[in-house]
Amino acid sequence: MNSTVISDTKNSMNTIVSDLKQLTKVGLSLSVVFSSVAGYLLAVDVINFTTLSLLAIGGFFMVGASNAFNQIIEKDTDSLMLRTKNRPLPTGRMSVNVAMSIAILFTLLGISILYSINPKTALFGAISIFLYTSAYTPLKAVTPLAVFVGAIPGAIPFMLGWVAATNEFGIEAGFLFMIQFFWQFPHFWAIGWLQFEEYKKAGFNMLPMNTKDKAAVKQIIFYTLIMILVSIAPVLKVSGTFYIHPLTAAIVALLGVVMLYYAVVLHRTEKNTDARKLMLSSVLYITVIQIVYVVDKFLH
Repeated sequence: MNSTVISDTKNSMNTIVSDLKQLTKVGLSLSVVFSSVAGYLLAVDVINFTTLSLLAIGGFFMVGASNAFNQIIEKDTDSLMLRTKNRPLPTGRMSVNVAMSIAILFTLLGISILYSINPKTALFGAISIFLYTSAYTPLKAVTPLAVFVGAIPGAIPFMLGWVAATNEFGIEAGFLFMIQFFWQFPHFWAIGWLQFEEYKKAGFNMLPMNTKDKAAVKQIIFYTLIMILVSIAPVLKVSGTFYIHPLTAAIVALLGVVMLYYAVVLHRTEKNTDARKLMLSSVLYITVIQIVYVVDKFLH
């Protein structure tokens, strides 16, 4: 086999791997797995690394499946937007049949692995895929309420870890769900602001009332305030065994205030640069508070 053939084979394999990563959105999938792991660690006193590994692997397959189904459904609209037109399906590098096979395989693997932990974990994983693909994805072209619907499967990973650890959905898992649920509104509306013109090309409604104005930012500010309140509420011992100490609550509140500051600035300027700062601060917020929660739990 000459060097040209070897090089072509290597390039072909690299393309296949790259397309698979794009189809399943590996980066997003890993961030969701991170949330699930954080939820698990909050629920346990002794870590079962077998359960933790199954949760991470099963969760990864479930999110990857959701992303693949999403791109199959949105193949044509993806071709209209600069951000998505080079994905495997719009470019024709991957066929719909291949993508569907991957999505189904990932779904079966994900549900089976999560079921091996306990049936409730598999059930919530399956609900997440169903809502994301069958409700959120088609509603994006119909109503701004799609963001509300999408926030439900988007909020499941954090609480999924708790359910995996305890086989229970109680007040603790409910609070983890609410924290990530309310966080998604300022996060995705900031993205909706940045991508407003692109989404408009595809006919997507991703901002409140589908308007890019101060009224939309007022909604962002409102939900950011709710997010902060829900995130620090466990300090009041209203969330069962999920409790945080006052110093942790202060750190979480401070991180929330940073988000709130950028939301207020966006209200004043209505500039994309400030929407980007809000979006980045929201990513920082959800990542750091999950780490802080876990550190708080194991320090006390």
